[in-house]
Amino acid sequence: MLNALATPRPAQAAEAGAPDARRPATQTFLTHAARSKAFHGFVNPPIYRGSTVLFDTMDDLVHGRGEFTYGRKGNPSTRALEGAWTELAGAAGTILCGSGLAAITTALLSVARAGDHLLVVDTVYGPVRALCDGLLERFGVAVSYFPPDPGADFEQAFRDNTVAVYLESPGSLTMEIQDVPGLAAIAHARGACVLMDNTWSTPILFDAHATGVDISIEAGTKYLGGASDLLLGVASANSAYWPRLQDTHRMMGCIAGPEDVFLALRGFRTLDLRIRESGKRALEIAHWLRSRPGVRAVLHPALEQSPGHGYWKRDYHGASGLFSVILDPVSRQSLARMLDGLRLFGMGYSWGGFESLVTPIDHDLVRTAKPWPHTGPTLRLYIGLEDVDDLKQDLSDGFARLAGKP
Repeated sequence: MLNALATPRPAQAAEAGAPDARRPATQTFLTHAARSKAFHGFVNPPIYRGSTVLFDTMDDLVHGRGEFTYGRKGNPSTRALEGAWTELAGAAGTILCGSGLAAITTALLSVARAGDHLLVVDTVYGPVRALCDGLLERFGVAVSYFPPDPGADFEQAFRDNTVAVYLESPGSLTMEIQDVPGLAAIAHARGACVLMDNTWSTPILFDAHATGVDISIEAGTKYLGGASDLLLGVASANSAYWPRLQDTHRMMGCIAGPEDVFLALRGFRTLDLRIRESGKRALEIAHWLRSRPGVRAVLHPALEQSPGHGYWKRDYHGASGLFSVILDPVSRQSLARMLDGLRLFGMGYSWGGFESLVTPIDHDLVRTAKPWPHTGPTLRLYIGLEDVDDLKQDLSDGFARLAGKP
C-alpha cells in the first residue's frame, strides 16, 4: 500500500535517460494524479456532461472506434478518477457508481449467479443484508452469515457452491476488525472470490488488494468526497476479477454523475490529510470517553479492548474518524435529551465529511450468526475537523443532560 509511512507508490515510467526517477509518496501522488495535457493546463479535469459522442466517419461509429463512444460508457472526467483510484488501490481497474450500495450490488452480481452460495460477515451494513436477503435471494443466490472472527468454524461454513466471501472490516456500527488475510487465504484455497467493504479505511489506511481482497468497495460518499455533498460508489478489482466487474458494470449501466465525479476528484487531493486528521481527533476523543461515567465501552479498533484490535495493529496503517460508544442503560427519553441538545454534533446518516456526527444504534441489531452481546444504548460517533476541546465540551454537556442535570 502507498502511504507516507510505508512503501511508496511504484514509480511511473521515467523519461528516457532521466536520472534518479523517484517514486512519489501518497500525498504527492494524490496532489498530482489525474492530470492531462488534454485539459489545456488546468489543474483539475473539467466536468464533462453529455450522452452523445460524435464520430468522424460511419465506419468509426459502426465499430465503436474512439476512446469515448457514449456518455454511459465513460468520459474524460470519469476516466481520470477511475485511473487515479486504480493506481492508489493497486488494482487492475475501477468502476464508479451512483452510490456505495450500487457499487456493492454491482460487485456481488459480478461474481454470483443462480444456484451459487455467498458467505457474508454477520456485522455487514444493513442495506447489504437487505440486498442479500431480498434481491439476491429472488435471483436464486443463497446467502449465509458468519461471525466477524469465526475461527476454525469458518472452513465448515463453505459449501460446494460457495463462490464468494463478503467481508466488512471494521464491522458496520459495531467496529469489529476481521482477520482479512487469514479469511482470504481460506476462501482462495476453496476457489472463492473475496470482496470487502473498505470504506472506513480507504486504500490510505488498509491495502485491501495486497492483503488478499479481490474486489474492494468504498462509499466515495464518505472520505473521498469529504464534504457531505455527493453520492458515489467505487469498486476496484484485481486482474482476475476486473473483466467480470467491468462487464457487469457496463450491463447494469449504474454510472456516477459528472458533477459528483468532479467533486470526488477535488476531494481526492486532500484524502490522506483529512482521513488522518479525523482519525487523530477521533482517537483522542475515544480515550477521553473511556474515562467518563456512564460509558460502558468504547468500540474503536485502535483501542486494545476493541474486538479485533490485534488484527488492526498488524494490518492497518492508522484509524479513521468513525467509532462507537456503548452507554450504561438509560431511558429513551434521557438519550433523546442528550442528543437533541448537542450544538456541534449533527444527527444524520453518512460520515466522512468535515462535520462531526452522532447516530443512535438500535441495540436489537440484526445478527443471525452470533447475537450482539450488549444491551445498553450505543452511539456511533464520527469526528470531523472541529476543535477537539469544543467537541468534548459538547459531549460533556450532553452527558450532563443524560444524567438529568440542568
